[in-house]
Amino acid sequence: MKNEKLLLTGLSMMTAGLMSIPFLIPHLGVFSLFGLVPLLCADRIADMAGVKKFWRWHYLSFLVWNLLTTFWVCKATFWGGLFASFANALQMSLVFGLFRLSKKSFSGALPYIFLAATWIAWEKFYLTSAQISWPWLVLGNSFARTTSLVQWYDCLGTLGGSAWVWACNLAIFGLMVSLSNGSWFRWNAKAKIAAIFFSAAALFGPMVWSAVKYYTYEESSDALEVAIVQPNFDPYEKFEAYSQDSQDAIFEGMAREALQGRLHERDSASSPLLLIAPETFTADVIVNDIEGSSKTFRRLARLAADYPGTNVLFGASDREYHPSGKAPSRTAVKIGERWVTRHNSSIITDSTFRSEIYHKSKLVVGVEMTPYPSVFVPVDKLLGGVMGRDEGQSEPSALTIKTYGKDAKNIPVGTPICYESVYGDFCRGYIKAGAQALVVMTNDAWWGDTPGYKQHFSYSRLRAIETRRDIARCANTGISGIIDQRGEVVAQTGWWVPATLRGHINLNTKETVFVREGDITGRLCRFVAILLFFALVARLADKKKTSGDDR
Repeated sequence: MKNEKLLLTGLSMMTAGLMSIPFLIPHLGVFSLFGLVPLLCADRIADMAGVKKFWRWHYLSFLVWNLLTTFWVCKATFWGGLFASFANALQMSLVFGLFRLSKKSFSGALPYIFLAATWIAWEKFYLTSAQISWPWLVLGNSFARTTSLVQWYDCLGTLGGSAWVWACNLAIFGLMVSLSNGSWFRWNAKAKIAAIFFSAAALFGPMVWSAVKYYTYEESSDALEVAIVQPNFDPYEKFEAYSQDSQDAIFEGMAREALQGRLHERDSASSPLLLIAPETFTADVIVNDIEGSSKTFRRLARLAADYPGTNVLFGASDREYHPSGKAPSRTAVKIGERWVTRHNSSIITDSTFRSEIYHKSKLVVGVEMTPYPSVFVPVDKLLGGVMGRDEGQSEPSALTIKTYGKDAKNIPVGTPICYESVYGDFCRGYIKAGAQALVVMTNDAWWGDTPGYKQHFSYSRLRAIETRRDIARCANTGISGIIDQRGEVVAQTGWWVPATLRGHINLNTKETVFVREGDITGRLCRFVAILLFFALVARLADKKKTSGDDR
């Protein structure tokens, strides 16, 4: 029994290590295609040896996987980071526990189909419905740094990648089981050929599909010029070490250097340029009167006026005032006689001092938002108001880049803010709103020089493929960059250095299958999971009834 427990521990740790590799080391997404096999083998060994409480091993495996890949969250909030790892591992373990329960009623391949479908249905819930969600380790994200293998995400999205991970792991495990129990040798030639063919198709089919898409895809030549400014303010000292005026001055100096020659460039007045500042660049914006309240806004609009055709996009921690009386929402805060709601927003302006604003919708739990307000707002009040109270929009919207005169142009762009770039199904909403390109604004410095900011940057590559939109990414301390519609990094800045990046992104008005039809994989798996779950409940109830009748 001691040797069996050591074996189970070793196999569980092997899965934790193999599944962590794609998130930590570039170009190794293929490890996820067999990384779950050791845990499936451990599960089979536990069943054959009659090991009790196997949940300790699969929970340990998922916990170590979470800790190895997302330990960096603890740099920003130690207890929050630990909670995220332990809680996310628990949910993974509950899905695996349901699978083990299903083996008491289902036979053959059915429990494994139930496992894959339920896992992906849970990931879909995380990505679309849950207010408390941590979708960082969605299986399809394994290929964020191996994008040449998943060009078909423009059809099936990231959860299509999760399905590929499960299909390959289960195919490999199935072949191993057939060899270990001797059934392989009892199969006839046709059965063996079919098993090998379908296993090979599961593994290599998506790779071939991706290669075809990669080498046949052509971007449009309709380009938008962008200038990305990475000011490199330490977020832990941003407001203590620098006044907003000094931050504005530093940004303006870097922007003017990046825009040198714009005044003398031919036809620049009708040729749009988007100048980009990072998330929460300023905190002096009042939504009710953006121009009147914000010196930063006025300064950036004047800057745009000096360079014909320039629009400025910047992030803001802003406030919105509401008349006294009834609270406008559960998360509003009363200051004096008025109610205030807070937002994390992106704002665009130009030489006309016009303004458009988008409020971040996918907010970070605890830090920015209080989830399920009817439950947690009263709790937060008892704790003295420790949770964030930001409010977001109900759905994504696009902001408009404008030029004026004879060849006036209006170019809608989507502006995912920080955490929003992790949510593929959410980001398709920007394209449905008309966005021809995406601009990701973020501040990843909270995590320090850890894998966190690299992982976050790579997730934008998946959004580029799913939507076939070029992405300009502006991060306060890095990595800023330009990503094309194949998910390839065209240019990028370094980490923790002041930097500017001037280049072009291509515009696109076409909708991908994923944008047009949504998350087909997630919906299908949710349907299968619900169907099999009710079948499992019915069979368990029937067994209980039969057992009662026998007594």
